[in-house]
Amino acid sequence: MTYVSAAEAVTLIESGMRVYVQGQAATPQALLVALAARAGELRDVETVHLHLEGDAPFARPECAAAFRPNAFFVGPNLRAAVAEGRADYTPIFLSEIPRLFREGVRPLDAALVHVSPPDAHGYVSLGVSVDATLAAVQTARLVIAQVNPRMPRTLGDAGVHVSRFAALVEVDAPLFGHEASAPDAVQTAIGRRIAALVEDGATLQMGIGAIPDAVLKELGGHRALGIHTEMFSDGVLPLVERGVVTNEKKVLQRGRTVASFVSGSERLYAFVHDNPSVELRDCGYVNDTAVIRQQPKMTAINSAIEVDFTGQVVADSIGERIYSGVGGQMDFIRGASLSAGGKAIIALPSTTSRGESRIVATLRPGAGVVTSRAHVRFVVTEHGVADLTASSLRARGRQLVGIAAPQHREALEREARRRRLGGP
Repeated sequence: MTYVSAAEAVTLIESGMRVYVQGQAATPQALLVALAARAGELRDVETVHLHLEGDAPFARPECAAAFRPNAFFVGPNLRAAVAEGRADYTPIFLSEIPRLFREGVRPLDAALVHVSPPDAHGYVSLGVSVDATLAAVQTARLVIAQVNPRMPRTLGDAGVHVSRFAALVEVDAPLFGHEASAPDAVQTAIGRRIAALVEDGATLQMGIGAIPDAVLKELGGHRALGIHTEMFSDGVLPLVERGVVTNEKKVLQRGRTVASFVSGSERLYAFVHDNPSVELRDCGYVNDTAVIRQQPKMTAINSAIEVDFTGQVVADSIGERIYSGVGGQMDFIRGASLSAGGKAIIALPSTTSRGESRIVATLRPGAGVVTSRAHVRFVVTEHGVADLTASSLRARGRQLVGIAAPQHREALEREARRRRLGGP
């Protein structure tokens, strides 16, 4: 097995190619820096990816002629490029992304990935990000990998033989990560309300953000919980250590925590390394509604940017400005709703950092609905829980106004009455 430099490896990338980039904590930064250095030589290279960590040098204005980023989930490092028209955003359910590659809807010329060193049998691990990366590695015409001894060897769908790679680059660098911060008073209040909805024996999915982490902190008194989630974060570890998360009630992968990617601290990465109780699987499987619904009492917990008082949920944009992505919210909202005893929960603070209400009469112009009002079930703020299951527009209007911030309720009630969505 021969290693080459990052600069030499990316000479395999040619103008006009479509190149997948592994994301999350596994973002292959050394390869991206080397690729961006070729901006003067390349033209019309499309990069496709989920959320990327760290710098995105290929998305800088001076690289616009060489690279066209196309994000399935927009992180902070691409928001300006998308807003300025130098990058694209493709809204899509996370469960469907692997099919784009496998069925040739968006065929890949190349993939840039970040893997563990090979074992005695020649297999590397995709580590902390299997998600759509497995499908990319399986279908791209050429695959380039940076090999890092700090990448955990995760189990499940993560193994790839070194013969699949066109070039290997040695790196030794810490993975991207973050330490979970202590929840504030609002997040704690929301966490407690959601924890009261979680039943013993439930299987949990937690979306991205401070609120799902706050929920996990409130589950210490529960029993026999399971995990089937797209993202596995540090908040799960104390529950495993206390024997709260056992996965014993799951129907599929009983006894194992299942996720699609891992993001958090070095402690978390050490926990998942070569751990047979943790499986990282293709997001086409993890986020498949037919799989999700089989888990008992499937409880999906996801965040939102705003909710109108008919129940429409905005989660990927602030008005016209793209902020994140569709991700797996709808996959799990629908799967949990179909699960026996399942609960689909949308959680959000009642106000923005500017004090504006996030329970609104009308969505901001240009805002995109991620979860429709026909799919929404529970909506939770620090002020209460609205159970919108099979609720009429009038009934849900009353409930949602009731969990808005007190200072905004009068104005919301007036508008609800005007639209015949409030009152007795």
